[in-house]
Amino acid sequence: MGAILWIAEKLSKLMSVIAGAALTFIMLLTVCDVFLRYFFDRPIIGTFEIVGLGGAVAIGFALPITSWMRGHIFVDFFVVKFNKVGQGIINVITRLVSIGLFYIIGHNLIKYGYDLYKSGEVSLTRQIPFYPVAYGMAVCSFILCLVLICDIIKIFGGQYE
Repeated sequence: MGAILWIAEKLSKLMSVIAGAALTFIMLLTVCDVFLRYFFDRPIIGTFEIVGLGGAVAIGFALPITSWMRGHIFVDFFVVKFNKVGQGIINVITRLVSIGLFYIIGHNLIKYGYDLYKSGEVSLTRQIPFYPVAYGMAVCSFILCLVLICDIIKIFGGQYE
């Protein structure tokens, strides 16, 4: 079981590097676009669509590490009233529901990406294909499922705080 935890952690960290690179890229692109637009009246064509696609990559690829590190918000005023066994049961149930949700999201993103690929749909200005982003988001959803499975393993192993 330790190997699964190790793989999930490494994949999550790799995804976070990609998310960070996408965020850095869209930040630099925006700054360059504003600078060129203001001083030289020469904006970078397609900045809006590139920033939109980059934002999708940044958010989607950050999901697994955020879940791994539990960096999201918790509203647990109800859960803390239970003993450790009750808290574990609730945590397992919420993880199972989340796994189901993100599996469905990933599956539908693969179908959507295939539809985008078959139709040849691209962005308006730069002609950037949309299907790689859809496939990337699907991979993120499946890796998030793996992270949630690891959470369940940690709960049963007594490692989950």
